[in-house]
Amino acid sequence: MSRAGGAPPLCLTVAGSDSGGGAGIQADLKTMLALGVHGMSVVTAVTAQNSLGVRGAWELPAEAVTAQYRAVVDDIGVQAVKTGMLSSAVLVETVAELLAGTNAPVVVDPVGVSKHGDPLLAASALDAVRGELLPRATVATPNLDEVAQLTGLAVEDEDGMRRAAAAVLGFGPRWALIKGGHLAAHGGEAVDLLTDGSEERWLRAPRHDNRHTHGTGCTLASAVAAGLAKGLSVPEAVTAAKEYVTGAIAAGFALGGGIGPVDHAWQWR
Repeated sequence: MSRAGGAPPLCLTVAGSDSGGGAGIQADLKTMLALGVHGMSVVTAVTAQNSLGVRGAWELPAEAVTAQYRAVVDDIGVQAVKTGMLSSAVLVETVAELLAGTNAPVVVDPVGVSKHGDPLLAASALDAVRGELLPRATVATPNLDEVAQLTGLAVEDEDGMRRAAAAVLGFGPRWALIKGGHLAAHGGEAVDLLTDGSEERWLRAPRHDNRHTHGTGCTLASAVAAGLAKGLSVPEAVTAAKEYVTGAIAAGFALGGGIGPVDHAWQWR
C-alpha cells in the first residue's frame, strides 16, 4: 500500500515498553511492519517484564511524552495513531490534548485502566479515559475486563456485548470494538462486536487452544490502526485486523517459563 517512490503509510503508537517483546510498543511496531506500514513510537512507560509477569513499571514524565509526540508528528506526520498503556490521569490528559490537535484517525486501547498502583490514581485515570480520551477515539477496543472498569457492566453473553458497546459509545468514540475473547466459548468461536450505534458487525473466528496469547490486545489495536493508516474504512480495518490476530494467536509460541507471545510474523513463516 506504499506510494510510488515515497514512504509507506505512517502509523504512531503511544504506549508502554514491554522488555519481553510480546506486548506494548514492541508488539505494536512488529504488527505495523507485518502489515506494511511505517511504525513510529511515543514511549509512555518502561516496564520490566517477561513471560511470567511485570516486575516493575516506570512512567515517563508528561513533558517527555509530549516531546516525543511533537517530534514525530510535526516533522514526519502521521496517518493513524494507536494509544495503549497510559497509567495515570496526567498522561491520559496529556495524550488526549495531543490527539485533539492531530488530524488522523485514533485507535484507543484502554489498557491504562488496569488496577495496579494507587486506587485513587486508578479512579482518576478512569475518569480521564472516559471524559477526555475516549471522545478522541475513532475506534475504542476494550476487552470485557476493561468494559467492566469503564462502564460497570459485567458481560456474560452476546446481548451483554451489545449493551457494553452502547455504554462505551456513550463516552464519545465513533466506533466501539468490544472484544469477547474472555467469554465462554460460543461454539468454539472467539466473538467480537464492532458497532457505531447504527451499523453492527459480529466478527467470529475459530478459538485456538493455545495459551501463548501475550500481546493480543495491543496487536489487534495496532492492526486496526495500520489498516486506517492505509486508508481502509473502520469495518475494513477491523475485519483485516481480526484475521491477522487470529493467525498470530494460532501461531503463538512458548517463551520463557510462562505465557508466550502471539507470532507477529506468522504470515512470513
